[in-house]
Amino acid sequence: MKKIGATLLIAAVGGAIALGGYKLFENRQLDRMTFEEQQKVYYASNPGAEILSSTGNPDFTQAAAAVTPGVVHITVTSTAKGSQRGGAPRDLFEEFFGMPQERRQPRQSVGSGSGVIISPDGYIVTNNHVVEDADKIEVKLTDKRTFEAKVIGRDANTDLALIKVSGSNLPIVKLGDSDNVQVGEWVLAVGYPLGLESTVTAGIVSAKGRQIGILGESQQQQMPRGFGNPQNQQEQMVNTAIESFIQTDAVINRGNSGGALVNARGELVAINSAIASPTGVYAGYGFAIPINLAKKVLDDFKEFGSVKRGYIGVTFTEINEAARKEFGIEENYGLYVRDVVKGGGAEAAGIRSGDVLTKIEGRTIESMSDLQERVARLRPNDKIKLTYKRDGKEKDVTVTLKGEEINKASKDSEEGSKSGAEIFNKLGASFVPANDAKKKELGVNSGVVVAQVHRGGLFEYFGYESGLVITEINGKPVNNVDEVESALGSTKRNMISIVAVPRRGSIREVNIPLQ
Repeated sequence: MKKIGATLLIAAVGGAIALGGYKLFENRQLDRMTFEEQQKVYYASNPGAEILSSTGNPDFTQAAAAVTPGVVHITVTSTAKGSQRGGAPRDLFEEFFGMPQERRQPRQSVGSGSGVIISPDGYIVTNNHVVEDADKIEVKLTDKRTFEAKVIGRDANTDLALIKVSGSNLPIVKLGDSDNVQVGEWVLAVGYPLGLESTVTAGIVSAKGRQIGILGESQQQQMPRGFGNPQNQQEQMVNTAIESFIQTDAVINRGNSGGALVNARGELVAINSAIASPTGVYAGYGFAIPINLAKKVLDDFKEFGSVKRGYIGVTFTEINEAARKEFGIEENYGLYVRDVVKGGGAEAAGIRSGDVLTKIEGRTIESMSDLQERVARLRPNDKIKLTYKRDGKEKDVTVTLKGEEINKASKDSEEGSKSGAEIFNKLGASFVPANDAKKKELGVNSGVVVAQVHRGGLFEYFGYESGLVITEINGKPVNNVDEVESALGSTKRNMISIVAVPRRGSIREVNIPLQ
């Protein structure tokens, strides 16, 4: 009898060890999966969570019931700092150079938005602009539970962010396929608008692939070559934002940002991000980020903490009537290749300046968003099929995407081509040699004095004033105007390094961005 009891005990212990080992193995396997793969495992284990699309008269009750528990209210607390005399850049340089300031105490500001839980262990997708500059992020579920969240990754170019709370068995929203979304299809917007509790609105998909320029307003900068970048001969300042919004007439308002746009089956097809409105409240249309783009970005956040982008290696112009006249081409659609980056994937595939990109993965390129959104789903070393037209004949090629190194190399090459005189003019200042008395007073061996600051230049923007003595530029001592220009010619990565001496014993080094 004792032997039987011992055998049963050993079997029970062995079974527990085996089960524990399996669970440990299972958890490690889940950690290596993408969010979409994890959800497939979840729904395979919970088949009752699947819902079917409504038929006949629209009925969204099942979709709303399935989705609302997984859409959360996000409250963000941040500290706003500033000066009563102007913007932050001016305050920064006033502090460096010992200039008098009028300070005010930092104040707390509170904002809110929405988020979507995409894994039972607490990963939540929202907008970058919802959690940007957050000191504290609080997440509240529909069942009134609250959690403090941390940021895993943010990307201003796509306006996406991934945050995480410490939880388990949390309700999730099933990831859908935004490529299958059709114009005219019914969708629901779920979120927390205008300070209200969980709210569901219904509408249809009004359009796809919309570019509205809203991300570019905050991201305007010199476009690095390589991703597949638009060029406009009238505008040198462009942006790196990736916009290919799904447009909907489902009501979206402030607070809906980061919330869910789902189809009638309750599948997440996009993340609500913006509205088109002259008043700041709903005026007819909202815009959401396609989930197929978001999947890749979110997986990058989880694995790397940042987005890993692949670059084709071309700059282009979207074909329209003006482009047809300028370049003498007959195509009615596609992207005209203006330049090909040396050492990039496009060059290796045989694409040349003057070619017209007509298809990507067999799909016609109607606008730049068709190319950018598709490439944005990929990583360096991934391959993509492009079709280009040259001399009236189309050819298919496979392009291997390059990483950021080709982008940086191209950018450095462009910056290196700028003369010291060009950069000198951007500074918007005139200089005179510092005399021996001034050098002795400050205890320096070199220096030029800022004689005048001109309106519209970088020195005016950053608060430099006449009388300031600058001893080094880009690591080189400067004693006259020629040496200033020569030193500026060695500027790298669009950043000028300046050493100034406002008073004896006080040395300040500041980096000034050219953009």
